[in-house]
Amino acid sequence: MQVILGNKRAPPLSTRAPFSLRKLPAHPEVIEAGRAALTKYGAGLSSVRFICGTQDIHKELEGKISQFHGHEDTVLYASCFDANAGLFEALLTEEDALFSDQLNHASIIDGVRLAKTNKHRYTHRNMSELEQLLKENQNRRLKIIVSDGVFSMDGNLAPLRDMCRLASDYGALVFLDECHATGILGATGRGTEERARLTGKVDIINSTLGKALGGAAGGYTTGPRELIDLLRQRSRPYLFSNSLPPAVVAMASKVFDLLMNGSELVDKLHTSTRYFRSALKGAGFTLRGDDHPIVPVMLGDARLAAEFADEMLERGIYVIGFSYPVVPKGEARIRVQISAVHSHTDLDQCISAFIDIGRKRGIIP
Repeated sequence: MQVILGNKRAPPLSTRAPFSLRKLPAHPEVIEAGRAALTKYGAGLSSVRFICGTQDIHKELEGKISQFHGHEDTVLYASCFDANAGLFEALLTEEDALFSDQLNHASIIDGVRLAKTNKHRYTHRNMSELEQLLKENQNRRLKIIVSDGVFSMDGNLAPLRDMCRLASDYGALVFLDECHATGILGATGRGTEERARLTGKVDIINSTLGKALGGAAGGYTTGPRELIDLLRQRSRPYLFSNSLPPAVVAMASKVFDLLMNGSELVDKLHTSTRYFRSALKGAGFTLRGDDHPIVPVMLGDARLAAEFADEMLERGIYVIGFSYPVVPKGEARIRVQISAVHSHTDLDQCISAFIDIGRKRGIIP
């Protein structure tokens, strides 16, 4: 089991543990789909989408994503970072207002910076503060609440039910970045709104094809058809970036087929997550997150986190300590990511290593 957790250079392949963060990239049907597309379409299209970079497989994938999320249309990007960079500038004007969670992902922050609009930041998941900001901006032409669905450093979720209620009360739109939720949360992997039993309530979703949905590259925006038409005309990362390579498109398309044809992988992921979290909590570790496969194991001290990770690698588990500036000072951690390919034996190996090292270092009794 190779649990990859952080921002440290990976060890040579020969020393890596037998754990794998990969979810569906190694699935034989996904690999075969990519191989077939490479043979049929070649390595790439050498063009942006609106010139000669659109083929039938791009439109087919956009259609599958729309169907998966229950939205009218979808536009593909080279990454979700590009999707976040291309949305707000194209959509919002000086007559509008945007309300962004304090701990939103860096790509959201950069996208918001590009927008020439009225920008407001509310304290992390603080719905009272968000409501006050909405009250103060009731007369804006367009209002949009912007949040990660899952906050990647802590594994906690946006308070979506309250966000949707406030959006309804004050005539605002809801935007979610679902990079750490699509293919992961909900009974069928449809993300935060499915987990919250609010399917169809989120107006705009951005997500990635580079994590649970194939693991290679690519991102997308899905939402109302009028919005997608606007992005195809005005979103700079879409207009001026090469089209996604055919092999990447085909592999992501196959992943959506697998997700929409059954929930076996999602069910296994949820079961493994509950098992792993329960074992570490029972041993005395402090965890963060809302029962998400991202499992931050809180250690506090940066040096301790780095040394703990080194000892885990010696046990055959590749993990990395996160510390400032990636996370706040005093909140160093090891961030585990559970995958559907992790077996029960894999999880037990990782749990045993955590407990042994934790006891040796006096972190747990």
